[in-house]
Amino acid sequence: MNEQTIAPHWLAIIAPKAAPALATSTVLILARIWNANGAEHSIGNAVLMTALSLAAAAAGVCASIGRAGDSVIAGTAFAASGGLALAGVAGYADGLSLPLLLWVLATAIAYGLAARYWRTDRRERIAHDRHTSARREEHAHIERVEALRAGAQIEVARTGAAYAEQLAQALITRAALPGFDFKALEAAGLPELPSTSTSKEQ
Repeated sequence: MNEQTIAPHWLAIIAPKAAPALATSTVLILARIWNANGAEHSIGNAVLMTALSLAAAAAGVCASIGRAGDSVIAGTAFAASGGLALAGVAGYADGLSLPLLLWVLATAIAYGLAARYWRTDRRERIAHDRHTSARREEHAHIERVEALRAGAQIEVARTGAAYAEQLAQALITRAALPGFDFKALEAAGLPELPSTSTSKEQ
């Protein structure tokens, strides 16, 4: 039996594609709000963001070259480092040209990194769909073969029952004819009919 397939909502399809741009845009907007609230030309804030960005980058390096080599933690740490660097520059700078340039670069890098994972995910999804389709075809073929076998067995049983009924009817009709001799049937090698023979002897 084929499983029901449910088409995903269009928002579920678009959301992963828009996530990098939304993330970098959110960082830029919050950094400019922070800039308007006193972060512009603030040495302390710039040092803080630089230290946080370097710490996140160091965490990404440690996660990537560590014993486990967890790519998810490393990617998250590097993304946090880039976001903090973008927020620090956008919050410290007095104009929009440099923050916008960094925003474009960060968005392009984010899409470049995400494209690799999207390609891998698409390959895995296509392989899974092919495997599922092959299994469905195999199961459908097995079901058809079993249905044909069951139909053939039913037809054989029905034919045998009809033949037995016709044979019984013929024997009953033959036994009702005058001059029917069971001993002659036995001498000819035909099987004895005990019930009929018993009834005639009585």
